[in-house]
Parts: sequence; structure tokens; C-alpha cells
Amino acid sequence: MSAEPPAGSGLPADWADRLARVPATARPEDLVRFAPPPEGGRQSAVLVLFGTGPHEGADGSGPHVLLTQRADTIRSHAGQVSFPGGALDPTDAGPVAAALREAAEETGLDPAGVEVIGELPAQLVPASEYVVTPVLALWREPSPVAPMDPAEVAHVVRVPLEELLDPANRCTAHHPSGNLGPAFTVQGLFVWGFTAWVLSQVLAVAGLERPWPVDRVVELPADVLALLP
Repeated sequence: MSAEPPAGSGLPADWADRLARVPATARPEDLVRFAPPPEGGRQSAVLVLFGTGPHEGADGSGPHVLLTQRADTIRSHAGQVSFPGGALDPTDAGPVAAALREAAEETGLDPAGVEVIGELPAQLVPASEYVVTPVLALWREPSPVAPMDPAEVAHVVRVPLEELLDPANRCTAHHPSGNLGPAFTVQGLFVWGFTAWVLSQVLAVAGLERPWPVDRVVELPADVLALLP
């Protein structure tokens, strides 16, 4: 996969190499917000997939990350923006196999075009008690993607990396419980919680993050609040 950013993008030419070094260079405390319990928890995995090619950005091309928006009617994390992924099945060889399988089932992604870089430390998602292993990967040969089951996934979006890095699209989200965490406003979506945390930390560890207004605190949007359990 070519790592060259589009002309004038402001991205370093080695952006993909920087991301590829994250699993080997990051400390667990750099990436984990809530440590998993010593035992138990619902084991799952997500695919944190960065690629190049056509996307929904202003110029329609360049580096991006693959995200989904869960259906409003789904039982867990309804309506939230997330990475493709889900629970490990007994037949899965591990988190990598589960992340690729779930991504294919949810988006139609062809796993053959994905180059897995490595697993990131597992962490707890307290709201659902999932213990999630993020699997970092590069989309070597992008394939068409779309929601495979509208009852599970409402939208599949390739969010431009430039939009994620733009300080104007970043803020701190305030949950009604009082918890604070990073958030992104991209492609008409409000990305918060576990997904925003992983994105924020991976970009920071990769040395791609740009200074952003951490003190810009926003409440969760009404449509997000309406779907909280």
C-alpha cells in the first residue's frame, strides 16, 4: 500500500510507518484507559483499519480509517460509532481472527487485502463489560464496503485521517455520569467513548496528533443521549 499522502495534506509521508510502529513502541498505560479484570469479561476484538484510496473527505482520496455506526435498535451500544468487531467465537484462533471475521461480516470487507500490524493491549469497556483487544492494521488492498445487515450496522464510513487530526474536529466529551474523554466530530458523526479513546491514543503514540483544545468540553448530543441505556 502506498503511504504517500495527497499533495498539500499536511500529513507526514511516513504516516503509515508511524502507525505500524505503535504496537511495538507503545506502553500499556499509553493505550489502556480501563484495565481488564484479572479474569472474566466478554472477550472481543475490533479492527482499527487505516487505508488509502477513495473516501468521503473533501477531495475524496487519501488516508482514512474504517468506522461503522451501529443500528439504533441493536442491544449493545446502540447508534454509536465504532470499529468493526465483536465477540470472539469458540472457532476463532484469537483476537486477530475475530476482528477480521467480524469486519467481513459487518462491512463485506475482504480480509485478504488487510495487513495486520499487531494487537494492542486489551481493555475493559465498563458499560458492556466487554474486554476488547484492538487489532491495528493497514488496508493494503481496499475492497468495497457497506452494511451487510442493517439491523446491526446502519452505516460504514471511511473517515479521512486529515479530519481526525484537524483540531477543529476535536473536543472533550462530557458523559452524564461525569466521565470525560476525547471525542471527534467527523462526517456528521460524533465519535466518543472507547472508539475515540483508541483513535486518540494511537494517533498520539504514532506522533501524528496535532495540538487540540482539550478544554473544549461538550455534552453528548441529544441523539446520542437518547440511545444510552
